[in-house]
Amino acid sequence: MVTETLKSNILIVEDHELTRFGLKTTFNDVDYVGGIYEAGSAEKAYEIVKNNKIDVIIMDLGLPEVDGITAIKSIKELKPDIKFVVLTSHNDRKDVLNSLRAGASAYCSKEINLQRLIEVVSSVIDGASWFDPSISNIVLGAVTTTQMNDGVSVGNKYNLTTREQQILKLITEGCNNVEIAKQLFVSVNTTKVHVASILQKLEVDDRLQAAVKALKEHIV
Repeated sequence: MVTETLKSNILIVEDHELTRFGLKTTFNDVDYVGGIYEAGSAEKAYEIVKNNKIDVIIMDLGLPEVDGITAIKSIKELKPDIKFVVLTSHNDRKDVLNSLRAGASAYCSKEINLQRLIEVVSSVIDGASWFDPSISNIVLGAVTTTQMNDGVSVGNKYNLTTREQQILKLITEGCNNVEIAKQLFVSVNTTKVHVASILQKLEVDDRLQAAVKALKEHIV
């Protein structure tokens, strides 16, 4: 059983009242949730953050006057430890990448299953990242474009071997261990060892976090 001291306070930022009500209802009886706050605008969200301890914010992007991405940046400057789960109907390349760069830990479509959303928020609170599978091609394209434009890899900053950099790039492309093993002509067990080493060197907990870090820091 989760103790009160371990519970997290959530802020729902959504300008549609019905959607906001539905999200609040969804999280009302979730074990890891303490207080639930709500705001219909970025300005109201900023005010709540200033006056309350908020652990994670579920953020819509299409807010009136001040958009969600700008709100993430502003709140991050005020409270860097707050984590963000973007929940939006927007999935174009610009919104996805700008959300990630602003500091979002998760990017979810509003069509997401509510139980899955509860799991995503929990994982973000625990330090993980999650991005809707529908945007994987956008993330991959950004990684590839960044690599081509910069012509610079900082993999050595993390002491990644050439093989580990190859595997990390395939991870950013969404390949699983079996697919990586086939492409590199190595065994699945060898691939698993390399993946474990990559996660340790990058100081991340899972493959998705590794891919996001590769994008943010131009590692591959």
